[in-house]
Amino acid sequence: MADTQTTIHGTVDPRFEGVREAFARNFAESDELGASVHVIVDGEVVVDLWGGVADAESGRPWERDTLVNVWSSTKGVLATAAHILVDRGLLDLDAPVAQYWPEFAQAGKERIPVRWLLSHRAGLPAIDGDRDLPLLVCQDWDAITSALAATRPQWEPGTKHGYHTVTFGWLVGEVIRRITGEMPGDFIRREITEPLDAPFYLGVPDEVHEQIATLESQPVGGTVPPAAGGTPSSAAASGFTPNPDSLTARSILLSTPPFAGHPNSEGWRRAQMPGMNGHASARGLARIYAPLSLGGSIGEVTLMRPETLARAHTIDAEGPDAVLIMKTRRSLGYMHPVMENGDRRGPDAFGHNGAGGSMAFADERRRVAFGYVMNRMWRGGLMTPDPRAQRLAGAVYEALG
Repeated sequence: MADTQTTIHGTVDPRFEGVREAFARNFAESDELGASVHVIVDGEVVVDLWGGVADAESGRPWERDTLVNVWSSTKGVLATAAHILVDRGLLDLDAPVAQYWPEFAQAGKERIPVRWLLSHRAGLPAIDGDRDLPLLVCQDWDAITSALAATRPQWEPGTKHGYHTVTFGWLVGEVIRRITGEMPGDFIRREITEPLDAPFYLGVPDEVHEQIATLESQPVGGTVPPAAGGTPSSAAASGFTPNPDSLTARSILLSTPPFAGHPNSEGWRRAQMPGMNGHASARGLARIYAPLSLGGSIGEVTLMRPETLARAHTIDAEGPDAVLIMKTRRSLGYMHPVMENGDRRGPDAFGHNGAGGSMAFADERRRVAFGYVMNRMWRGGLMTPDPRAQRLAGAVYEALG
């Protein structure tokens, strides 16, 4: 049933009143449960809104910095961490992955360059023998990265691109770990989120768990199984394809409970699964993208030089996606709008969406950073743009003119 009672909290610059109206419509017309949206233009906050409930059972209200699992919106933050290393001369995008991770050279992968991990061209969207992997393997960093190191590519690397739905996180994350000696979540905290005062965690500390919203599925129809009967996984394989042996289905398999755990569990929240389990508020995501909307720096915080940033969001893969079976556009770790898919962001935006609806991006030309998070996962999954996020993004660009 549409919600016409939700109180919207926060502030909006008068120029962006249309975003408040769009946010309210999401509750009234689109089954929104709890959510927040945050927009920064020219380094100044112009939208800071939240509303609804963080947990439907208890009625716990959604607060300004309520955290929620943002699924693949985590990938854009991880990619930013990798480009920080590029900027410092510690990571060469054209070097073989095996230069940093020698075990990766197994199974014909010795020549795969780092950039193909970031642009989903490495041919590794699934793991060999994935159905036989142990329970909760995704919460065991050494086990999952060892399995990836031994895996054969599913296509000739570099010849096409296909969404590395969950493997992206461990592939890029292990390169970061080998270079820095830190788990990627620790590097992200030290180099990105703490300097920017951005509420985002990859591996949530126990003392912060009480700030996390409970994920739910949209109650009408849907490709995502409800929590009561299983888990709101990143997408049910059957929602994408009737063939469980397809790359589409196999790319999602490791996000399901036997391998990853339940996304509302403490084990999931503590783990570092960098392709799918970052926890953030909308403010946190927007603050991470704010420097990327301004050439790589904001205030006294510099993530990377403008030339590094320009290379980072230059398109590296475009066209039919071998996993998602639709057209996608990708740079080195970031998603880009495909206007014919119904995207309402500007054509120069780059960032990452997450399963069920979350969205974060920067647009250097328009000098805008955007974050939107929610706890009711939209039934459309990954295949089509979430209408709630698109409504908000469209309102931002309408205000920008």
